[in-house]
Amino acid sequence: MPAPDRRIPSTPGLRDALFDVPAIAPADWAALGPLLRWLVASRASVLVMTLFAALFGGLLALPWTLGEFVRLVLVTVALLFAHATNNLLNDHVDYRLGLDRDNYFRARYGAQPLSQGLMDLDTHRRMVIVTGSVALALAVLIVLWLGGPAWWLAAAGGLLLLFYTWPLKHLALGEIAVFAVWGPLMVAGVFRMVAGYWSGEVLWLAVLFGLGPTVVILAKHTDKRADDLERGVRTLPVLLGPWLARWSWIALGAVQVAGAVWLAGFAGRPGLLLMLGAVPALFRCMQLARNPRPTEPPAGYPGNVWPLWYTAAAFRFARLGGALLAAAVLLDWLVR
Repeated sequence: MPAPDRRIPSTPGLRDALFDVPAIAPADWAALGPLLRWLVASRASVLVMTLFAALFGGLLALPWTLGEFVRLVLVTVALLFAHATNNLLNDHVDYRLGLDRDNYFRARYGAQPLSQGLMDLDTHRRMVIVTGSVALALAVLIVLWLGGPAWWLAAAGGLLLLFYTWPLKHLALGEIAVFAVWGPLMVAGVFRMVAGYWSGEVLWLAVLFGLGPTVVILAKHTDKRADDLERGVRTLPVLLGPWLARWSWIALGAVQVAGAVWLAGFAGRPGLLLMLGAVPALFRCMQLARNPRPTEPPAGYPGNVWPLWYTAAAFRFARLGGALLAAAVLLDWLVR
């Protein structure tokens, strides 16, 4: 059924699919081509966090040889398909478990093709398999090319991808998995694949970057805390309670900004001071966290964003932070 409390736009275009999580009516879905259907179903707009993570890890390996640049492109594309697979699998498993039904939070923002009846299970399953097969094929190619470290990095990432939706998310471990994937595994892993060696400094920077996506997932699980509590999904915000849940993601955002300032001096990377540009976005998050999430969208709140409340602000902060961190690394390299 169509998601309630949301303005359903006309048929989304490429820009909508890449920069929003658009709601869509069945008639408009039928008018979409295969590419746009895949972009909407896989929530392509959130893949920017993976793009920035791969770019951040790759920029840390500057300057590149041609071979290193090719490795960066190959690994980045593989990670984007892996993230898309995770999004599709998350929707598929949650629907099969009965979560994304009966007006559950996920079914009220963006297109959830299964709960809205836009796709049947078999078609959605094929989309998951094809997307995952591309990610797996690229991972195998990378492993055959780069050897041992690529193997265990791909294996660790693949296991977290497969088991994030169940059982990790149900055991308050989903947020930790997100941090591990978008921090040490992805950033430090991309650096290792491109540069060919490990670096303690890069590991610290990977930890710093990983805080951004963790802010987003904590904010999202705080937004949907009531629904998860009702359905027995024990995310970390469910266990923390309403007040701690609201401030947990704010605390991580503050740690990310403070950590960037500290590493700017400690690691000799003054470009990381660019992260101060994310402070206004963090202050906006803090203003929202002072009060419980409203049960209805305030007057003037964008209909294409609700019911995302904390999540929308957290995503703006994390997206800006990821861009600033990548720019910081590039700036430091240019002025050396």
